Amino acid sequence: MQFDYLKHVTDGLDRDAVLNELMTAYGKDVWHFAFFMTHSREMADDISQDVFVKVYRQLYEFRGQSSIKTWLLAITRNTARDALRSAWMRRVVLFGAVNPSSGASPSAERESMDKLLTEELWAVVLNLPRKLREVLLMNSHYGLSMQEMADMLHLSVGTVKSRLHRARTAVNRRLSQEASWTGEEEWT
Repeated sequence: MQFDYLKHVTDGLDRDAVLNELMTAYGKDVWHFAFFMTHSREMADDISQDVFVKVYRQLYEFRGQSSIKTWLLAITRNTARDALRSAWMRRVVLFGAVNPSSGASPSAERESMDKLLTEELWAVVLNLPRKLREVLLMNSHYGLSMQEMADMLHLSVGTVKSRLHRARTAVNRRLSQEASWTGEEEWT
């Protein structure tokens, strides 16, 4: 592990250098998770900044009971939840993929269809209840294990599995409804 040494941090460590390393390695993950939680780019910016300020202050408190990524995402989740509880929230529509794919240039028609499918998928995911959305994103987007999610959310592994199953079922059901409503089943 790249940041295993953080388990043994002492007061003599250069916190600025460690913070820069963490921001470089996990800054995008923190921002994206904050965005997924809030649906707002501005709030994601503020939350990301708050998260790394908290990390700077709490660096010596990291006990290594989880991975550094899990620790950062837990701080992000809690900071986002606090912001959502105390702030006025306006809806933001996600206009495309967060991480566009690279490779050979597809046709304009293919790009257009991919963009529409991506927008539909993100719209469905972002409209899930927060409890379902966060486990789906932690698992699918960030690759956290069931145990890491359970530890981070202070839930049993069974509850995490149940929420993940319910989230996937809800997404599949919603996408199936949209496909049948538009008549897309005739084309597949």
